[in-house]
Amino acid sequence: MTDDPATPPPPDLIESVDHALRVLILLETNAELRVSDVAEQLGVARSTAHRLLATLAWRRFLVQDRVTRAFRAGTALIELGLRSVSEYDLRRAAEPHMDALAAELGETVNIIVLDEGDARFIGGVEGPGVVRTRVATGLVLPAYASSGGKVLLAALGQDEIRKLYPRGLKKVTAQTRKTFAMLREELAYVQLKGYAFNDEESAHGLRAMAVPVRDRIGRTIAALAISSPASRMPKSRVPALYAALTDTSTLIRNDLP
Repeated sequence: MTDDPATPPPPDLIESVDHALRVLILLETNAELRVSDVAEQLGVARSTAHRLLATLAWRRFLVQDRVTRAFRAGTALIELGLRSVSEYDLRRAAEPHMDALAAELGETVNIIVLDEGDARFIGGVEGPGVVRTRVATGLVLPAYASSGGKVLLAALGQDEIRKLYPRGLKKVTAQTRKTFAMLREELAYVQLKGYAFNDEESAHGLRAMAVPVRDRIGRTIAALAISSPASRMPKSRVPALYAALTDTSTLIRNDLP
């Protein structure tokens, strides 16, 4: 990837950020980067190039070889790329099945992954009804305040969960779980029943239900959730929703690469 001379830089360009990004772009054609090479390519002093490389290495986007002193792609950069690819594969496998589920149930369907302590919505299909909940793609919520997030937290150990929330649990609505004891009790229920419920814990008037999406070796990698206005999701509807969600989750797993 090279600079596009036909596209002028933005008037508020931050030069230091641009330099750092150009260093990462150099990795497309160079397995390793040296201070002198970066200085030449960017047209900056060697001291500036060294500071750029050292900062990127500190953030784990680069790693420095102890012998050659050259820099190569670090774990943060590799993990970011792998996550993007895996989420793309997950969305691609899930979309046709989410379409079918939304049409079958008449409700909005979302697929969710865990991002540190948050539930991140990476794809969805809006239900066909006149009154419906919206697709939440791009939305980030505290995992403990969403059905999909609770499914994902239930796959973790208690110590891992506490580390995700060093400042405790913050309320999103009046219904949000507010203590670790309450959350621990609910996650035990999720593990037992195989699904999680969100009863207006992330937004007033909204209910949602989610089940895990597992990979081919049984690891929970995402959550499949349906959401609707609270009036359309009484507890009496749970068994039918659970059956439809688990069937769809299995179809998604079977289509994962």
